[in-house]
Order: sequence, then C-alpha cells, then structure tokens
Amino acid sequence: MQLVTAAAATAKPRGKVRWSVCALLFAAVALSYIDRLVLPVLKPELQARYNWSEQGYADLAIAFQAAYGIAYVLFGRFVDRVGAKIGYAVAVTLWTIGHVAHALFTSAGMMIFARIPLAIGEAGAFPAALAAANEWFPQRERALAIGIFNAGSNVGAILTPLIVPVIAVTFGWRMAFIATGALTVIWLVAWLAFYRSPRKHPRVTPEELAWIEADPVPAAKPVRWRTLLRLRQTWAYMLGRFLIDPVWWTFLFWLPDFFNRQYGVKMLDFGPPLVAVYVLADVGSVAGGWFSSRLLARGQTPNRARKTALFACALFALPIIFAAQAPGLWWAVAAIGLACACHQGFSANVYAIPGDLFPRGVGGSVIGLGGLAGAFGGMLMAKFAGTILAGVGSYGPIFVVAGCAYLVALLVIHLLVPHYTPVDPAVLA
Repeated sequence: MQLVTAAAATAKPRGKVRWSVCALLFAAVALSYIDRLVLPVLKPELQARYNWSEQGYADLAIAFQAAYGIAYVLFGRFVDRVGAKIGYAVAVTLWTIGHVAHALFTSAGMMIFARIPLAIGEAGAFPAALAAANEWFPQRERALAIGIFNAGSNVGAILTPLIVPVIAVTFGWRMAFIATGALTVIWLVAWLAFYRSPRKHPRVTPEELAWIEADPVPAAKPVRWRTLLRLRQTWAYMLGRFLIDPVWWTFLFWLPDFFNRQYGVKMLDFGPPLVAVYVLADVGSVAGGWFSSRLLARGQTPNRARKTALFACALFALPIIFAAQAPGLWWAVAAIGLACACHQGFSANVYAIPGDLFPRGVGGSVIGLGGLAGAFGGMLMAKFAGTILAGVGSYGPIFVVAGCAYLVALLVIHLLVPHYTPVDPAVLA
C-alpha cells in the first residue's frame, strides 16, 4: 500500500470503511441488548405459566451480573491477545448459544444454565467493540464512534418490547429466543466476512489508512494485573465505571416499575414512555461523543475536550433528582430521558479512556477491569434500590443518587488523572 504525506493524514480521507465497521458494531450492540432483554419482556407470561417466584427471578439477575462482571475481566485480556475479530466472534458465539438455550428450560432455576453463558458472551462484546474502535479510529474520532455504536443499546431496548411479544404470541415464547438468536448468527457471518485490521482490509484507501494511523501506537506486551492496578489511569477508568454503570442498570431494570407505581402505567402502555426515554438516550450517546471529538478537531487538548464533555453531561443529568416529584408522566419522562442521554454521552467519553491513555495492546485488560467494577457497582445499586423501595416506598433517594453520580465520577477521574497523561509504555514493561 502506497505511503501518503503527513499533510494528507490530517485531511478527511476519501475512504469510509471505518464507518462500515462502526455500523457493524452498532448492530452487534443492538442485538446484544435484544438478547439480554428477551427474558425480562417474557417474565410475566413465564412467571404465570410456570409459577416462578420473585426470588427465583432475582437469583437469575444476580447470577447474570456476577458472571458478566467476572467474564468482562477475562475477556478483556483475551481480546488483547487475539484481537477484535476473533474476540468478538467468540463472544457472539457464546452468547448466542446461551440465548437460544433459554428455549430448553421452563423453571427459573434451570434457566441459569442458559443465562450464565449469555452473560459470559455478552461480557466479551464491549471489550471487543472498544478494541475495534481503537484499531479503526484515531483519537479525534474515537469518542464519536463509541457514542454511535453504544447507541445500539438503546435501539435494542426499544425494539425488544416491540418485536418479542409479537413473536411470542404468534409462534410461542420459545420461538422468541430462537428467532432473535438467528439474527446474531447472521451478524456473525457478516463480521467474519468483512472485518480485517485496517492494513489488511482491501477496501481501505491509502488516505484513510493514514487518517486511522495518524496517532502513534506504541508497541505493547501483555501486562500483569498488579502492574495495571498500580496505575492511576486504571483506577480513573474503574471508578468511573463503578459510579456510572449502576445508574444505567437501574434505568433498565426499574423504569417500568417506577412508571407503574408513580403514574399507574400498565404493561401494554409502557411503550411510548420507554421509547421516548431510549430515543433521547440515543441522541445523547452520539452527541456526547461528537462534542468531545469536535473539541479535539478544533485543537483542544484531550484533557480539556474529554472533561468538558463529561462536565456538560454531568450537569444536564441533575434534573433527574426531581423526577420522583414530577407533576405528570411526561415531565418525569423528560427528566429521565435527559438523564439517560447524559449517561450515554458521559459513557462515550469514559469508554474512550483506555484508548486515550493506554497502549493499544493493553486497553482490553483495562476495559475488563472497568467492566468488573461496573458490574459490582450495579449489584450494590440493585440492593440499595430494593432496600429503599421496601422501606421508603419512593424512588426519590434512588434518583438523587443517580443525579449526583456523574459529578462525583468526573471529580474522581479528574483527581486521579488531572492532566489526562497517557501511560508511559516503559512503566508496563
């Protein structure tokens, strides 16, 4: 492949292959959320038909998050070793097997044998997606790309309650797992056929390759966990995830209950408010990534660009503190939707930390540690939410914690990496 000048590397390239990769990642994230949420959508029918207890279903949720958190760490290191293509293929294969296997069981206790492989596979999806983003996008576009494919989570959350009940009513609940699992098989075929590293992809132009490789990429070797855990940059990412991931899990698991308790919304009427919330979240995911990328393009330092975007998202998330006192349903939807948008924008920039501050071959391990921290925080938040609802009976304290989490996370990140200094590769040797 011919060389291009340094000046050409600073100009927008003709090629758009990297955005095709981003589209594949978007589809994968959407499919992962569809597969993750099929069981919650079917829960009322399965619970009534097979006499599931609330505790039995809660045990499934706890098992999913525990397996997800542990596997996130292991998959992060695995992706560092084998790369994004193989890492994502293995993750999708595992989660599809687990997802389709739900059709084999009828008790909550036995469903755990399907839920755990689903969790393990889905835990590998995001480290692989971030590795692909780090491989295909320079720093100036990385947060935007992450924001775009991370928006797939909201699309998946919107589509699941729209398509799964139709499939279940028409063909039976087992077919809901089988049909949605077939979609991931189709995606896997497309991924294996299309994905290559930029230098090996036949459709990448010299100009696009120069654009992708505009940032220096230090060589990296596998690093011990204890070495990573001594670094302030690692803890900035881990504590950021620990503080913000639980808020998103709370939105996913508890919003229908909040709308029902507070405003008497019935199951068949959940669609409009939930769709509105997740559409706003989609907008925030792309906007948050675009904002910091725009600041970088205007010559701002990564430190100023990322933290400015983080501060804006944290500030606009604050109105959720008052969501439990909103005078009507749609006022609450507006406050929660804005918070979800800010969460996704905040996440797009937090997820850029491993790619910004660590050598490429180490980012997956850091991402894995962050996923473990986020899963642990999610379990603590679930316990807190259950205790508050049982004792106080109000979502007020839960929304206060959610509203403050982003400012606290930004403060922690700033204290740990005040200058957003990348890790010296010599420290990792």
